[in-house]
Order: sequence, then structure tokens, then C-alpha cells
Amino acid sequence: MQTVGHLINGQTVSDTARTQEVYDPAQGRVTKRVALASKTTVEQAINSAHAAFPAWRDTPPAKRARVMYRFKQLLEERSDQICALITSEHGKVLSDALGELQRGIENVEFACGAPELLKGEHTKNVGPAIDSWSEFQPLGVVAGITPFNFPAMVPLWMWPLAVVCGNTFVLKPSEKTPSSTLLLAQLALEAGLPPGVLNVVNGDKEAVDTLLDSPIVQAVSFVGSTPIAESIYTRGCASGKRVQALGGAKNHAVVMPDADLDNAVSALMGAAYGSCGERCMAIPVVVAVGDAIGDALADRLATALSQMKVGPGTVEGNDMGPLVTRAHFDKVRGYVDAGVHEGAQLVVDGRQVQVKDAGDGYFLGGCLFDRVKPEMSIYRDEIFGPVLSLVRVPSLDEAMALIDAHEYGNGTCIFTRDGEAARYFTDRIKVGMVGVNVPLPVPVAFHSFGGWKRSLFGDLSAYGPDGVRFYTRRKTITQRWPSSGVREKAVFNFPSSQ
Repeated sequence: MQTVGHLINGQTVSDTARTQEVYDPAQGRVTKRVALASKTTVEQAINSAHAAFPAWRDTPPAKRARVMYRFKQLLEERSDQICALITSEHGKVLSDALGELQRGIENVEFACGAPELLKGEHTKNVGPAIDSWSEFQPLGVVAGITPFNFPAMVPLWMWPLAVVCGNTFVLKPSEKTPSSTLLLAQLALEAGLPPGVLNVVNGDKEAVDTLLDSPIVQAVSFVGSTPIAESIYTRGCASGKRVQALGGAKNHAVVMPDADLDNAVSALMGAAYGSCGERCMAIPVVVAVGDAIGDALADRLATALSQMKVGPGTVEGNDMGPLVTRAHFDKVRGYVDAGVHEGAQLVVDGRQVQVKDAGDGYFLGGCLFDRVKPEMSIYRDEIFGPVLSLVRVPSLDEAMALIDAHEYGNGTCIFTRDGEAARYFTDRIKVGMVGVNVPLPVPVAFHSFGGWKRSLFGDLSAYGPDGVRFYTRRKTITQRWPSSGVREKAVFNFPSSQ
């Protein structure tokens, strides 16, 4: 059986003393194993990145960008292979895998602008014959820890921008979905990225702890659940690192009485059940403003769910694939059981979905709860599955109060035709990413991605302009060349531009 290894200094490294099974979630069977890196192997990757840094730091940004141009071309040429690997290990339908890859490619395109992004600022004659300018210099060796649900997109949020900024990188992808991430790194080498600039180590907590504790690693980016994000932020900061840790979410969609319900329902179906709900920007809660809207939504969503096709992601026409693992399937199903026990109305029960030729696949049909209350676990917790909760409130202000009271503040949206209501909502809501008639307001690559409250630990968001600032440190130089032969007297007052 194939074992997925590591990529260190441009070479494949096995380190198979410890391995973990990788599953095809559509069939519920083991298809390969992934090597779990030891502390020694991770340190080897760190040292490789450290050795590659001086030469890469001195490589002109334009040359770094040319590697990204070639890499983008390879991603497009090999997209079918990449998407097939994503679907085989995660389970999402192929069209969704292609959408994920495309959003990752957009971040590579942004990274191609390195010469513009890093050119700094310059002012001549800030004082008499004194010039001042700033530079954005790389940090050194940086690391990324990425989740199972976007094995291509999230790594492409991180390392392309980090390396065009002049850093070298150690990537620790999810051990549940390792193959597509490793292929991306191999394509980067094919595009001309020097060995050691990007290293990939598969692993578990031992690998993560080694990265966090290493005195060589200067910064760590993480995307995952809030408890782990908070732990990584605390431990990384304690060891003197710059840390950007994106955590969990419980995103709400507010539907106003004047909303276009047909469009809202179509949007909510994709946002709630796309990728089996395993997205940090998924919509697991819809807030209906008024009982009339609540009744209409419950009815129309139930009808739409009856038409949704659930099955293997490789079968054309399927809308939703399986959950990623048996353990996660059991967890999500347990939340459905809890919702029923707590008194929510289960309008559509996906627990008994039948999928042809599914074997032991981890399929759970779309579930819809109505009359959900804030004290229920299906409302409070991040379920990360195909479970949509319908909450009813009498006014927009009460909808906003509900959203603001939640511990997470990743994303939200409002469906309305009322520009005044939309402006009020976007201005006042305490959430980091907001959509108006857009259910998944994921910023494009030249903006930045990040939530508020317990959805983000750190001062800077991911990718875009904040990503450049995260992976660089500003240096400001002030320079003067006195006239030849002029001897100056000591000046004891504080310097100014006057």
C-alpha cells in the first residue's frame, strides 16, 4: 500500500516509523497510509529551510514572481489530477474541488505581484539633504499548519505569498488529506522553486509542537478549530513567534421580509450543504426575521433538500459527498440526535439517506432544524457538517444581537432588497466578513481573510495585504550625506524636519 511521505530539500523522505491510515470517505476504506514525521524529521525540514534562506532572500522579487507564474501554469495544466486527489481523500464533489483550486490559484496570481507588493515607500528631503525610505524584509523560516477541508486552497493562501516575500517555508498539512498538498509542492519544484525553500512534513501533534518550539521558525500560520488555534497562538507567542491562527465559526444568514426568497434559498442550499458543510465559511444558521419568512424558508428549504443529490464526489451530478472520516460522521450525527433531544423541530432528517453503491461511505444527508433556540448545542457549537438550523426573531436588531452574542465572528450575510437595512447591518455587525445577498463572503485574493472574536487569534488576517505584512517586517532607513569638507557641530536638541 502506498505511503505518503515528506518533501525536504527537494527530495522525498519516507520516515515510516509511524504511519496513519488515509481513507476514501465515499467507500469507507483505507486507500493509503501517511507517514507521521518525527521530531528529527521536522527539524531536518526546518534546517533545510534555514540553509536555503540566505540565497532566496537575496533573489530579486521579480525572479521569485517568475517562479509563481510558472507554478500557476502547472496548477492549471494539472488541475484534473489535483482535484481527483482532493475528492479521493476529502470526499467533496469534483466541481467543488475545482472551485477550491481556482480560489487557491487566485492567491498565486496575487503573489506574482511581488515586485509591486514589496517596493516600500520613499521620501526625498525629509530634512535638509536627508532621505528616508522603508523596506519590507522577510522574516526567515516560517511555517504553516493547514486543515483537512481545503488541502489545496489553504496551503496556497500561505506559502506562495510567504516565499515571494523572501521567506522559506515548512508546511504541515492535514494527515487526513495529504496527497494533493504534497503534489502542489512537487509542482512548485518543477516550476523552479529552489530545493529547501518549500518543505512539506506530514504529521500529528509531534510535528506541530516541533514547529512551535523551534527557535529557527519565526512565524506560524494556522487554520483549524478554535481550541487548537488558541493553543497554537499561546504556545507560539510564548516562544517569540509571530502567529496568525484562524479558528472556528458559526456563521449566520439573516433573511429579511423583503428578500428574494428564491435566490436566498438557492444561495443557502449551497452555503449550508456545499462540501458537506465542512467549511469555516459555511452557513449553519439562518435567522428569519418574522414568522412568515420562517415558515416560507422552512417549506422551501425542505423542498430543495428533497431534490439534492447525495453520493460519491466522483459521480457527475451529485451535489454533496460524504463526510471526511467515520469519527467526524459519528460526531455530526450525534449533534442531530442532540438537536432532536433538546426540542428543535427536525424538518428534514438526513440520517437515513440511502446512497447507491456507497459501501461503508460516510454519507449523511442534509438535515434541517426549525425553531432552534440559542441555548441548544446545535446552535452554540460548530458542527462542521450538513446541518442547517433555522432561528426566528421579530426584528433585524434582534437578529444582530443574536449574532453579536455568539463567541464566533467569522462570517455573516443578509438577504434583503433594502439598501438602508443592508448598510445598517454591514456597519454595525460585529463580524469580520460580511455579505449582502452573498452567502459566502470570502474575500478575493487581493483583500484579506479573517474573522473577529474567537474566530481569529492575532492582529493580521490571512493572505492579501495583511498576508504581506505578516510575512515581512518593516525597516525604515534615514540617510544623509554631508557636504565634503564640512565639519558639523554637535546638535543636542531632538531632531525634527524643521
